[in-house]
Amino acid sequence: MKKEMSSFDVRSVVTEMAALENAHVDKIFQWGAGNVLFRINTKNGKEDLFFKDKKWLFLSPDRPDTPVTPTSFATFLRKYLTNARIGKTRQIGFDRIVEMQVFKAEGEYLLIFEMFGGGNVLLVQDGKIVNCLTQRTFRDRTTRPGEEYVMPKERFNPLTSDEDSFKNLFRSSDSDTVRTLATVNNLGGQYAEEVCKRAGVDKTVPAKDADDASVHALHSAVMEIADYVMREPHPTIFRQEGKIVDIAPMDLHIYEDCVKEPMPTISEAIGKFMGENEAEEQREFVDPEIEKLKKRIEKQKETVDAYRVEAERLKAQADSLYTEYQKVSELLTVLGEQCKKLSWEKLTEGALKIPYVSYIDPSKNIVAMKIGILEVELDYTKNIDTNASEIYARGKEQNEKADNAQKALDDSVAELEKKQKGFDKKVAAELAKAKPTKRFWFESYKWFVSSGGRLVIAGRDTHSNDQVVKKHLKEGDVYAHADIHGAPSVILKDGLKASEEELREACWFALAQSKAWMAGSAEGGAFWAYPDQVSKTPNAGEFVPRGAFIIRGKRNYEYHLPLEMGIGEVYYQNERKIMCAPTPVMEKCSEKYYVIRPSKEKNGRMAGDIAKAFEVPEEEVSRILPPGSVDIVRKVLPKPDTDEEE
Repeated sequence: MKKEMSSFDVRSVVTEMAALENAHVDKIFQWGAGNVLFRINTKNGKEDLFFKDKKWLFLSPDRPDTPVTPTSFATFLRKYLTNARIGKTRQIGFDRIVEMQVFKAEGEYLLIFEMFGGGNVLLVQDGKIVNCLTQRTFRDRTTRPGEEYVMPKERFNPLTSDEDSFKNLFRSSDSDTVRTLATVNNLGGQYAEEVCKRAGVDKTVPAKDADDASVHALHSAVMEIADYVMREPHPTIFRQEGKIVDIAPMDLHIYEDCVKEPMPTISEAIGKFMGENEAEEQREFVDPEIEKLKKRIEKQKETVDAYRVEAERLKAQADSLYTEYQKVSELLTVLGEQCKKLSWEKLTEGALKIPYVSYIDPSKNIVAMKIGILEVELDYTKNIDTNASEIYARGKEQNEKADNAQKALDDSVAELEKKQKGFDKKVAAELAKAKPTKRFWFESYKWFVSSGGRLVIAGRDTHSNDQVVKKHLKEGDVYAHADIHGAPSVILKDGLKASEEELREACWFALAQSKAWMAGSAEGGAFWAYPDQVSKTPNAGEFVPRGAFIIRGKRNYEYHLPLEMGIGEVYYQNERKIMCAPTPVMEKCSEKYYVIRPSKEKNGRMAGDIAKAFEVPEEEVSRILPPGSVDIVRKVLPKPDTDEEE
């Protein structure tokens, strides 16, 4: 299974990131050891640039769950980069390094993503590191705030090299063809195999022995792959037995036996791969740290057992000396006397004639003696008691080592129990965790679908208020607003064809999503107008603040709109969604919903309780609720199925 991005993957992602030029950084999130997400406002809505696990960089097709409280690193980046304009993005050479220009009023920054050697995200200004995700010291550079940013030494770029350079570097290797392409020629294992396949060259042939025709074919195959990636990318997922084994920005011949799934972009391919991989890991419920700890415990158990066995063996040897006391004593006496008279050769020759002597080493004064089924090494310059005492001492030493090893084992077992307990809680939480529903483009705004099936969207803040009108108010739509300062701009799509009931629903929604809800009003009024009545141009001497608009001409009011909404389960384009809409809408389109009204009590847990009831993440509920506290005044649930008795 693919473990990291290739240089070709990086090249393809950088091409997709060109769409971020002139977009602005919205928010930055960081969690875990190496996940950093940049939420970016583009002309087509929000995009999430995701640096995942310090190894993957892509435009996430799905919105990941982000922490509510920003980390110190995320807070630091927000301080410098919020509302910053994004410039050009480029890959450094053919390495897994991406450099993005970022502009603020106070200066220009470089945001650098490194996807090798542990990975890193660095903010650089005027050549110096302002901050970085990971601080490290390498042989030739240091990545710490205040240090000069030194780009890693650029490796060979097979895409820009001519054939002679490629050939000379290739033939300088002592390895075979495929390993040389992967390392020396900087293609990586995946594409080294692909190049050999396309060129029809035996990958096991030593690089030095490859003829000119083979090297030419290899270089041509590299250029062919580069042309596909840069000019005609066809991002593809490769599956075996239903599981993703690889992804690439093009079709690869090495996966002829795989099921190939074309994807619109390499980012979507990476996103799908990440999602399925995480789902697989969750199903397996494996924690690498716990698995590593279990292996350590097994080795520690083996070590304890080995020490205990050795201690028992030494004790048995020492005890056996006294079962054959006379024989052992005579042997030690004879050898002790003869070693002073004979040469090592003569001593060895004589000793080996004794039936119960296994071997002798005069250089160490050692003789090995068979006693029953045991073989005992003895120092023949010492008497039997001294030898026995030394063997008992060695056994005691092994027992002490076993005791110490047992203590380390007990500590590891306790650590495992603690980690396992935490992991079990995590697994239980993961199993209970609600999965988000499919996200649609309009969820950047407040929204609902009218009783007539028409989409209604509203701004969340001053910025999105401007955006919702400038980008989405078209001919044929209707604009709605409540006469309350700070109320959102509401658009009823295709509103000119809407019924009076739907126009009232849009006005109802405009009122409910305003500060009238926070004030705890019982009812209020709102109006609707045509698109050509909505203007950003002020009258002479007037000023129109951000998020506000001027309405010229007749305003069509709806009065006695109750401050009451319904939130519940609906289906949109065959996808389950949780929607917050005027109560009459929910009565028509939902079988399971709650009726809510403004609350004077602070009940911050209400969004979580509603989310739990509808089995979705809390964020999915909190972002659609009206501003302020809510009370649940009525719950409408599906009627249980009852079997009629015959």
